[in-house]
Amino acid sequence: MSETRSHLLVEPRETPGVRYERRPVRGPDGHPVEDLFDVWIHLDNPDQLNSYTTEMVKGVILAFRRASEERDVNCVVFTGTGTRAFCTGGNTQEYAEVYAGRPAEYARYMRLFNDMVTAILHCDRPVICRVNGMRIAGGQEIGMACDFSVASDLAVFGQAGPKHGSAPDGGSTDFLPLFVGIERAMQSCTLCETWTAHQALRYGLLTSIAPALAVDGRHVANPLVVTDRPVDEWGREVLGERKTGAALAEGRALLARGRVDLGPLDDAVAALSTRLLLTMPGCLSKTLESLRKHKLAHWDRNRETNRAWLALNMMTEARLGFRAFHEGPRGRREVDFVELRRRLARGEAWGETLIEALIPRATAASAAAAPAPGART
Repeated sequence: MSETRSHLLVEPRETPGVRYERRPVRGPDGHPVEDLFDVWIHLDNPDQLNSYTTEMVKGVILAFRRASEERDVNCVVFTGTGTRAFCTGGNTQEYAEVYAGRPAEYARYMRLFNDMVTAILHCDRPVICRVNGMRIAGGQEIGMACDFSVASDLAVFGQAGPKHGSAPDGGSTDFLPLFVGIERAMQSCTLCETWTAHQALRYGLLTSIAPALAVDGRHVANPLVVTDRPVDEWGREVLGERKTGAALAEGRALLARGRVDLGPLDDAVAALSTRLLLTMPGCLSKTLESLRKHKLAHWDRNRETNRAWLALNMMTEARLGFRAFHEGPRGRREVDFVELRRRLARGEAWGETLIEALIPRATAASAAAAPAPGART
């Protein structure tokens, strides 16, 4: 065997909130292949919907670099722990308590975030995003940096920026138009209205979806969305849209009877890994690099100016939005947008007085019902 060198910048280490796992690749016969592996990189912060902290961002960067270096790796699977979320973006508790009002610190954080997206785009192996639940905000952005996305059909997709004081300039304004076209990208990024997995598949955002709800021993399609007809009586395309009225009530009842089982999702990810295994590795890598150039052309052109704007925005709308999300009661984590616009139209200056006046405050009852802070819901 020829002598080799390690090209890692640092020796592998465990990072809280990021789990690195090697799993045997399945061959065409479905059995493990000797001496070949897939690397699974888990965002492991399920109590906060796998939102990434600063330390987790560092861990993801190192994990992708490590996966590129290991010569026996077929592909990388990027996923989250649990069944609720792949990732809901940056940890808003940290944003509110550490970065709000401190643009220089947030600029340093955004340097790391940009490096995380770049690490995914530069990975020397194919990257599959295994979407085990919500893929929202920055979670959507790091998911789109991956080469493939295979999702639970219970997953939802979307942005949160303009609703919470930011802009989706960590990748969505660069990548989303490439997937779904400018009109749908405009709708998602500005209105922050989520898509179902069935819609995301139809729009071109996903490679495939898999059923995740098991009821009475069998898997069924997401009962909250329309899956049995492409159009309504007016000819409007409704496949994948959320049900309403009595149909929605029936769907919720069926959902309550079942349990989430991600076995079919794992089978779909393994099947895609096997298909990638059955290619020439060098030709596959070059093809990935060529196709990634379309994302990188936008990402490399915009990421530094976006970083600078996002940092400065921590003095104004982000400072308000992230604090409101972190400090506000459940169900009231957005500011009064109308009042904000009125105050700004009257010439009121940004400052602590304006921010304190617009942060929604919890009552004793709502505070008791609030979930753990740190993630967008």
